[in-house]
Amino acid sequence: MTVTVAGCGSSKSESSSSSASSTSSSTASSSHKPKEGIIPNGKINYASPSSSAPVQSGIVKVKYHEITIEPDTLRVKTGTTIEWVNEDPVEHNVTSEPGSPDKLASGNFGEGHTFRFTVTKPGVIHYKCTNHPATMNGTIEVLS
Repeated sequence: MTVTVAGCGSSKSESSSSSASSTSSSTASSSHKPKEGIIPNGKINYASPSSSAPVQSGIVKVKYHEITIEPDTLRVKTGTTIEWVNEDPVEHNVTSEPGSPDKLASGNFGEGHTFRFTVTKPGVIHYKCTNHPATMNGTIEVLS
């Protein structure tokens, strides 16, 4: 018997057991480090940009693709415009966490649509798509 499971959720690998099946198999791959996603207390474990990542400026594109964010961390200068492009057939949004130096609140936008925002204040912006927060969350480090 083959069982296929699909849906939104954290991509963090964790062991779990199920009473629905007496047979289990693992197909986990160690070829890449999975995104942390939502941690057990329901809060998002946001990734941090590497201190060696380049500091970008001008217009920086971020793809919403296959219910993920590419790239999910950025380092940018103040005055940089970030453009999120939805490549998925479902609606997404860009929503910053409370306390972010700049407030992002795009509202939902569909496939082929974009949201642009110019960052104006230095600091760290944690943001998510509120429709898919477990796999679609990101961090922008804004430098002056």
